[in-house]
Amino acid sequence: MNYPSLFSPLKVGPYQLNHRLALAPLTRMRAAKPSLAPRPLNAEYYAQRATPGGLLIAEASPVMETGFGSPGVPGIYTEQQISGWREVVDAVHARGGIIFLQLWHVGRVSHSSFQPDGVLPVAPSAVPIADLRTATADGKAVPYETPRALETSEIPGVVDAYRQAAKNALAAGFDGVEVHGANGYLIEQFLQSHTNLRTDRYGGSIPNRTRFLMEVTQAVVDVWGADRVGVRLSPYGVANGSGEPDPMPLYTYAVEQLGLLGLAYLHFIEPRSSGAGRAEVNHQNVPSAMVLFRPIWKGVLITAGGFTGEAADAAIRDGHADAVAFGRIFISNPDLPRRLQRGFPLTPYNRATFYGGDVAGYTDYPEHNELEQA
Repeated sequence: MNYPSLFSPLKVGPYQLNHRLALAPLTRMRAAKPSLAPRPLNAEYYAQRATPGGLLIAEASPVMETGFGSPGVPGIYTEQQISGWREVVDAVHARGGIIFLQLWHVGRVSHSSFQPDGVLPVAPSAVPIADLRTATADGKAVPYETPRALETSEIPGVVDAYRQAAKNALAAGFDGVEVHGANGYLIEQFLQSHTNLRTDRYGGSIPNRTRFLMEVTQAVVDVWGADRVGVRLSPYGVANGSGEPDPMPLYTYAVEQLGLLGLAYLHFIEPRSSGAGRAEVNHQNVPSAMVLFRPIWKGVLITAGGFTGEAADAAIRDGHADAVAFGRIFISNPDLPRRLQRGFPLTPYNRATFYGGDVAGYTDYPEHNELEQA
């Protein structure tokens, strides 16, 4: 029997991938200011990482003004942002790549300095992130504020913002979208019991706490069709103050409900890498999301989080995942698929240039020159 490998073809929705190595959605904070629209530099960055039949998942993009919690991240709710993303998509398509956009609302992982008129960030409940600090819009380190709990009557408007963002992504020419339900942001805040203290139809029981995720995903599916929509989850994650005491009942239910929709894929962040955007982490003695949920999820499963090429290939050969998304080493190796396939050495990444800035640490990483001696 021929087992699939990292470089076997794979069907994802209507798309035929030539390999199973994807670009993970990575916040880089390099959008134009004040428009928060992608700019030509962003198009260059994504084009560098595009390969024929290769999947790129573009960085998380807020679906509305209240969805921001960081400077310089691109949005997907204005005409200028749509136009900027269209240049990115065109550059990727010119190299034969396939690109999805990740739809985002940070919820409580924000500060009033990022919010319209300086109001408090919104969340399912008025529960602040404890024991962590955030940065204001002018860069000052401060404790997280206590967010304002969304009124029940406001929630359909947030769902509609995701729906409109999905339409905007379609107008920009993307091949699909990914709903960001991971890393302690708004959707996960609704999912988890310590951040969702609501007593209405969005709180309490597991079906109620899962309702917002399902309404958002259905709204996006209504725009795109299920086979061009993915969802990202982090069941055992601890990023941004997240963490469910017993994740299996909650996430088993959520995965089962998502499984009824016929989505393009489900995308897990492995627990060992939860919170990797803040620092180098490799949590030990933690479960594997792909191993736990593979028996429950019957569709395409993408996993991400600290994989080497060898580990990714093993995960696919063992049947735990269908594809693997790479982040940090894809930043510093724009030709990562070719390097892994041919065994070329990898360029180390520079964490200091992950967020903000310009060309340095963004588009200046070279491709491997086969004529040079490694």
